[in-house]
Amino acid sequence: MAFIVLLLAFLWLLLIGKTALSSLLKRNKPAWKELLIAIPFARMLERSKFYEHLQLPISSYHSKQILLKGTDWQLTQTKQQIAETVGFGYVVLMGCSLLALLAKEPLLLGMGILLGLLLPLRPFMEAGRIVERRKQAIVAELPETLSKLMLLVGAGEPVLQAFVRCLEGKETTTHPLYKEWSKVAVALSNGESFSSAIERFNRGCAVQEVSIFTTVLLLNYRRGGDQFVLALREISYTLWEKRKAVARSRGEEASSKLVFPLVGILLVLMVFVAAPAMLLMS
Repeated sequence: MAFIVLLLAFLWLLLIGKTALSSLLKRNKPAWKELLIAIPFARMLERSKFYEHLQLPISSYHSKQILLKGTDWQLTQTKQQIAETVGFGYVVLMGCSLLALLAKEPLLLGMGILLGLLLPLRPFMEAGRIVERRKQAIVAELPETLSKLMLLVGAGEPVLQAFVRCLEGKETTTHPLYKEWSKVAVALSNGESFSSAIERFNRGCAVQEVSIFTTVLLLNYRRGGDQFVLALREISYTLWEKRKAVARSRGEEASSKLVFPLVGILLVLMVFVAAPAMLLMS
């Protein structure tokens, strides 16, 4: 076990030494996090052709990051993020190995190996869940915004002005739908054409329901008035049904999450009830 700890520490120091030497030659002063974790492991993954062997899952993860963080997100940033998670997993493995050596407990080494493998995999698993939650948030909020848009246009508001007024009283920095919607409002105020702004809105949301909405919007926004409202009303019913389905699925998830605490409480109650009887029998 001591050999494993020394080997892990030696490899880590070797990676840091190469990074520090190249930084001195280039006269760079990276932060401690980059010096100890990000840069060394990024170079190690590049030289081991890790990204080439796992090109498909990394491309899928990168596309999800673009969807979550915007089109400015680069592939190099995704690779750096992966390198940081691999580095943190390595540090956890080395720390657990050291604790296992000091406490003479091999179980800690097994825990370190498990955590060292799970930490790099965690971002890949979490990205899919976050994208799904983002989709559910957009689908849940779109029918309400669509109803407001229909009311404004039906009351005589121009389509472009009604589209901008739908943002009143909404959180444009955190909610994914209104975040993309506000970008359209800014683009329209800067003189961009409605069609190009709506197409960018569709790409930014990347949700099928939004794609249907934008298609109907582009086909009918020049008409305005009753024809525009009727066209939107046809898809409004479908969107409300999908919102109900999202609410139903969230309720099922919440009920399933309550199962484990309830089972734990039941076991505790069984112990409290059975313990006095067992003590009397003994």
